[in-house]
Amino acid sequence: MKKIFQGDWFSQLIDGLLPVFATLLALLVGAVFLLMLRVNPLEAYAALWDGAFGSTNALAETLVKATPLLLVSLGICISFRGDMINIGGEGQMIVGALLATWLGLTFTNLPGWLVIVMAMVAGFIGGAIWGGIPGLLKAYFRVNEILSTVMMNAIAVQLMNFLLRDLLIDPSQAKLASKIPQTARLAEIFRLPRLAPTRLHLGALIAVLLAILVYILLWRTTLGYRIRSVGQNVYAALYAGIKVKRYMVLSLLLSGAFAGLAGAVQVYGVNYRMITDGSASGFTGSAGFNGIVVALFGQLHPLWSIPASILFGALLVGANTMQRAVQVPSALVTAINGLVVVFVVSSEIWRRRRQRHRLAHAKQDETSSPVDTKKVDPIESDS
Repeated sequence: MKKIFQGDWFSQLIDGLLPVFATLLALLVGAVFLLMLRVNPLEAYAALWDGAFGSTNALAETLVKATPLLLVSLGICISFRGDMINIGGEGQMIVGALLATWLGLTFTNLPGWLVIVMAMVAGFIGGAIWGGIPGLLKAYFRVNEILSTVMMNAIAVQLMNFLLRDLLIDPSQAKLASKIPQTARLAEIFRLPRLAPTRLHLGALIAVLLAILVYILLWRTTLGYRIRSVGQNVYAALYAGIKVKRYMVLSLLLSGAFAGLAGAVQVYGVNYRMITDGSASGFTGSAGFNGIVVALFGQLHPLWSIPASILFGALLVGANTMQRAVQVPSALVTAINGLVVVFVVSSEIWRRRRQRHRLAHAKQDETSSPVDTKKVDPIESDS
């Protein structure tokens, strides 16, 4: 029995379930807050569940919310696997959405399907450019990518506010001199097709297909192997002849591309225009940041990011229903979501400590084992 609990598979199972335990613990702490407000936690969480999964429309809203989270998290999986930390999802979403929106408002005479395809590509490219710049700065000038991606967020927000109040402003708003920062609506033929008589759109299916493609890219191609090699050990990658700088840039470029695509999907599938309150979250809904948590919750695995994004989409959608059902302040709903984020990120730190602890024990056992006194030629043993 002791061997079972000390086995590698058991440790991996515990590591895989850590985010789930973290979420349950966060909800438990949230229940304490609810009790302090004299609200029945079971009633509150039942309302949250109903709001997220209680009807076809609720499930569709959850998937709509999960779509940009999944796309951003796919990019985060790539960059973090390459040991590049991308905090710039918000800015990359904005730039991708700006390019896609401009294209839809400019080429109004083209067929709808063609404009949609062009817009998705434009969003992808826009995000890639915005993510590639910090990648270049990191690879060739050693600029910390955390700082540079955050600064790129700020630049993207100012660019968005300028364009939505000036060059891309809705003409009807310009005539009224209201200066509401929004563009004109896209033509109806440019909207992503609906998958059901709800707001669920084709972007959700595209995101799932891309998750499978990203998995193939990272674990079944030479390109993905090199990105992961750089992330695992940059010196070993250099020794193996991998051009480390190139793959550092590529990691952030691809990461930004998926966030940019998320921005384009948000415009063509949900909003049909760009509108903001002056902040990044006014357009993105903080998907650029929440996508990081989704990726960590999914253990930086593209396929695990699918259920992780649905979970966080459910928390966002269900929290609104919970607020209405049990009359709790919106600040508490935000706090419960924040607790989930904090606990999940903390669980990732604990998981890494457990891994280091296991590695240290493995090395200790290796050095103390009598078998190691005899050196084995890997080529001969393989033959």
